[in-house]
Amino acid sequence: MSAPARVLVVDDSPTMRGLITAILNSDPEVNVVGQAGDALEARVAIKQLNPDVVTLDIEMPNMNGLEFLEKIMRLRPMPVIMVSAMTHQGANATLAALEIGAFDCVGKPAPGDVRPFMDLAEKVKAAARSGPRRNGPAPVIAASPAAEYRVGRKVVAIGSSTGGVEALIAVLQKFPQNCPPTVITQHMPSTFTKSFAERLNRICAPVVQEATDGARLEIGKIYLAPGGERHLQVVNPSAPCCRLIEKEPVNGHRPSVDVLFDSVADLAGRNAVGVILTGMGRDGAAGLLRMRSAGARTIGQNEKTCVVYGMPRVAHEIGAVEQQLPLGSIGEEVLKLTAARKEGTE
Repeated sequence: MSAPARVLVVDDSPTMRGLITAILNSDPEVNVVGQAGDALEARVAIKQLNPDVVTLDIEMPNMNGLEFLEKIMRLRPMPVIMVSAMTHQGANATLAALEIGAFDCVGKPAPGDVRPFMDLAEKVKAAARSGPRRNGPAPVIAASPAAEYRVGRKVVAIGSSTGGVEALIAVLQKFPQNCPPTVITQHMPSTFTKSFAERLNRICAPVVQEATDGARLEIGKIYLAPGGERHLQVVNPSAPCCRLIEKEPVNGHRPSVDVLFDSVADLAGRNAVGVILTGMGRDGAAGLLRMRSAGARTIGQNEKTCVVYGMPRVAHEIGAVEQQLPLGSIGEEVLKLTAARKEGTE
């Protein structure tokens, strides 16, 4: 058995520090080696304790978590999991942190939450295995010129989890304004998906929006599954649209990538392209295999460019992935696979 992941918990609230510490220490593969109430204390503790992972509160006195994260990534890169209030402001800050290089994010529990931080220990262990992140925000990638791209009749479905914020930005910034209809399930708390969709809409050429029940799939639009209570499907072959369904979590997730991919396999068959990006676990692997079996083209992110080579690894192992590509090549390949081959055809 490998040594437990050594964690430093940074939060200005003693109550929150105690809760996080108790939850993490209940896992035998995790060991909280220290706590800090602000960035100044955390800086000293990092030097003294050399933790494998830091959990970092967004809002703290003296120096907020975002500013401190930038210093960590510049001076001593290590895996950092952001702990954020479930608010619109907290979501925006957390998304910025993920772009800077934070490993993942978790939301602070709401009053009455009976299972607070239920997946934090698993994220900490995955972060410890991943090692330091690269320094700095994801580069801005120029979109492909729309004049060189004639959209065909295909639908694109993308699934992602840990590391997905940076990965989706890298892929979607390659899409032109007239991109194929694209549906995405990214594992993310409910408060964060709306802010993430707004962020993508600002920096990408197509229209990006949080999916709503009944929204028609249209060229030039990208639909992001809302986090929380429902799964995203695509339905109605004669007039494809989004459907949000109430259903138990699948593979521990709601929304689930498998649920989305299964529906795309049924709806579009060979007129679809499926992409599975970085993430923990196996969600999306079986659904991508269904897509490939139905005739869709399928792509998996390669191990070298994944933050966590979990979902793409399982998909590759079960034969769901037609080709593995580095992150920087996936957007362009999707466009090749979805472009009309001749005027008025695919």
